[in-house]
Amino acid sequence: MRHPQKNYIKTSLAIASLCTVTMLSGCATQANKDPLEGVNRAVYKFNDVTDKAVFKPVATAYKAVTPSPIRTGFNNFFTNLGSITTVLNDLLQFKFAHAFTDAGRFVINSTFGLAGFIDVAGKDNIALRKEDFGQTLGFWGVGNGAYLVLPFLGPSTLRDTTGLVVDTTTSDPIHYTHNIGEIRLHNQLRLAQFIDKRTELLDASDLVDEASLDPYAFMRDAYLQRRENQVNDNVAKRNLSNDEFFEEDDTLNSDTKPAAESQPAAETK
Repeated sequence: MRHPQKNYIKTSLAIASLCTVTMLSGCATQANKDPLEGVNRAVYKFNDVTDKAVFKPVATAYKAVTPSPIRTGFNNFFTNLGSITTVLNDLLQFKFAHAFTDAGRFVINSTFGLAGFIDVAGKDNIALRKEDFGQTLGFWGVGNGAYLVLPFLGPSTLRDTTGLVVDTTTSDPIHYTHNIGEIRLHNQLRLAQFIDKRTELLDASDLVDEASLDPYAFMRDAYLQRRENQVNDNVAKRNLSNDEFFEEDDTLNSDTKPAAESQPAAETK
C-alpha cells in the first residue's frame, strides 16, 4: 500500500536539498568565495582544538615509536588503495592513457609490491598521480560551490564534498569492508589511514601555524588554489614556471610527480 504522505516528504526533502546546493553554489560564484565563513571558522576552531589535544599527539607518538620502513610501508599501502579511485576518475575524464598507466601501477604494486606495501612502480619511475570525483566534476565544468570546512576532515568545497561521498561509496576498498559486514576491520583500517595521513602532515601543520597571522585564511586560499591547479592538470604551474612560488612549492600545487622523486603518498588531499 502506498503512502502519499511519505512520498510527499521525500519529494520535499529532495527539492530542499537541491535548492540548498543551488543556493550555496550561487553564493560561491560571486565575489565572496567563502559565504559560510562564520560557520567554517567555528568548525576550523573545533578541528584545531581536537587535533592539538588528540590527533597530533597520537601522530607524533606514532612517528616516534614506529620505524621509518614500517611507516613507509603503510603509507604505500594506503596510497596504492587510492589508485582504484584514480583509475576510475581517469576514465570518467577520458584520460585513457593515464588510466592505463595508473592501472598498471596498481597491478605492479599489488602483486610484486606485496599488496602495495612496497612501491615497486615508484622504483621504476612510474609517476604517482591522483584523481578524484571532485576533480572529475571540475574537469566537466562544475564550479567549486561554497567553501566548506568539514569536521575532522578539514578544507573542502561543496563540489569536493560531493566527490568525496561518491568516491568513498563507489571505489574505496576500505568502505567495501563495511559493506560486507566487517565493521571492526573497517574501523581499524580507517583509523590507521587517518593516523598515517596526520603523521604525513605534521611538518606542514607546524608551518601553517608559524607562517600565517590567519591560519584559517591561509589554509582556505592554499586549498582552493591547489584544487584549481589539480583540476587544470597543473596548467597554471606550467604557464608560470618562472615564478618562484611554483618552483619552490611543488608539493602544494602538483598532483602529478615522478614517484621516485617523492616520499610515498607525498600528495595530500
